Amino acid sequence: MTVTFTAEQKRLRLIALSVVVAAYVLSFFQRFAPAGIAQDLAASFQTSAASLGVLAATYFYVYTIMQVPTGILVDTLGPRRILFLGGLIAGGGSLLFGMAETLDGALAGRTLIGLGVSVTFIAMLKIIAVWFEEHRFASVVGLSMLVGNFGSVLAGSPLSWLAQTAGWRGVFIGVGIVSLVLGVLAWLLVRDRPEGNNNGAGTSAVAPAPTFDRTVILTGLLRVVKNRATWPAAFVNAGLSGSFFAFGGLWATPFLTQGMGMTRDTASAHLSLYFAGFAVGCLAVGTLSDRMRRRKPVVIGSSLVLALIWPVWLSGLALPLVATYLLFGLMGLMTASFTLSWACAKEVNPPALSGMSTSVANMGGFLMGALLQPAVGWVMDQRWSGAMANGVRLYTLADYRWGLLLIAAAAWLGAAAAWFIRETQCRNIWKEIEKEHA
Repeated sequence: MTVTFTAEQKRLRLIALSVVVAAYVLSFFQRFAPAGIAQDLAASFQTSAASLGVLAATYFYVYTIMQVPTGILVDTLGPRRILFLGGLIAGGGSLLFGMAETLDGALAGRTLIGLGVSVTFIAMLKIIAVWFEEHRFASVVGLSMLVGNFGSVLAGSPLSWLAQTAGWRGVFIGVGIVSLVLGVLAWLLVRDRPEGNNNGAGTSAVAPAPTFDRTVILTGLLRVVKNRATWPAAFVNAGLSGSFFAFGGLWATPFLTQGMGMTRDTASAHLSLYFAGFAVGCLAVGTLSDRMRRRKPVVIGSSLVLALIWPVWLSGLALPLVATYLLFGLMGLMTASFTLSWACAKEVNPPALSGMSTSVANMGGFLMGALLQPAVGWVMDQRWSGAMANGVRLYTLADYRWGLLLIAAAAWLGAAAAWFIRETQCRNIWKEIEKEHA
C-alpha cells in the first residue's frame, strides 16, 4: 500500500525533522566530546585512565539502559513529548558538567546528559518511519545522520581549539543552553504523526499509535526479542558502533598523541576526519543500500574493510601522516555500515513496533561502548610505568596497543555477525518470517 503525503504534511515533516536533527547534532557532540578534551579532563580531575574511561562511559551506561524504554515511550507517548523532556534534562546535565568542580559532579552531569540525549535518535527514527515513505527510510536516516554527525566533527578539532582558547567548561555551558532551547522547540513544532493522511483509497495510511498498555507493550517487546532475525543486526551494531564509540569517543586522541607522538592539533584533525568519514558514510551506505535494494552485501563489505584496518594500528607501524589520515577517513567511512542495522531490525519486525525493534538493535552498540571505554583504560593502567607530566599519566605505545586490542575484537565481532543478517531487499518481511516459523 503506497503512502502519499500532501504538500502541508511534507512541510510539517521537514520542520519536525529539522528540530530532531538539530538535537541529534548536540547528541553526537556530547557523545564524542571527551576525546577532544581528554587531556583537559585528566588534568582537571586528576584521573587515571580507568577513571577517565568511566567518566566518558557514564553517558553510554545511561544511554544503553534507556534504549528499550525509549523505544516503548516513542511508540506510545510519541516523539514530541520525550524530545521536550530530553532537551531539558540534557541541557541541565551539560550545565552541571561545565560547572563541576569534582569528578563526582562531572559524573552526575554526564549521567544527566546521557539520560537526556538517549531519546533523540530513536525519536528521529520514529519520525522518519511515520512521516516518510518506507523505501526512503535508509536514505533519509543516512542524510539525517550526515547532518547529525556535524556534532561529532565539532567534537574534534573545533572543540580542542575552543577548549584551549575559551576553556572546556564554557563550551558545555553554552551547549546546555542550546539544548534547553531545542527542547522547547520540539514541544512547539514537532508533531507525532500526519493527520488526515490517506493513501488515495480513503484509508488511513498511518497506523494509530499504540496505547500505553503494559501487557501490549511487554508482548510487543518480547515479540521483537524472540525474533531470531533481530539479533544479527543487534550484534553488528554492538561490534561496529561499540568500537566506534570507544575509540572515537575517548581513546583515539590520547593514542595518537601519547602512543604515536602526534601533536594535539594533528591528533584532533585525525579525529575530525574520522567523524567526517563516518558522516559521509552514513549517507553513502544508506543511499547505496536503497538503490541496490540490498542490505547484507553493503554491511559485509564495509565491515570487512574495517576489520582489516585494525591490525595496522595493533602492529605499531610508523606510518607517514598522509597514510594515517587516509586510514582514519576510511575507518569512519566503513564504520557507517552499522547504520543499516536499524533498517535490518525494523524490516524483520511489525511496523507498529519500529521504535522497539530499532532500540533493541541500537542498545548493543552503546552497551559495548560503555564496557570498552573503562576496560581499555583498565588494561592500560595495569601496564602503566608510573610516568606522569603536568598531573597527567603517560602511557607508551605498547600500553595503548594492548588496550586497543579490545576495541579491535569488537570490530571483528561486528564483521562476523554481518554474515548472519537476514536480507530484506529493503522491504518489511515480518509476515514472511512469521509464516516460516508458523
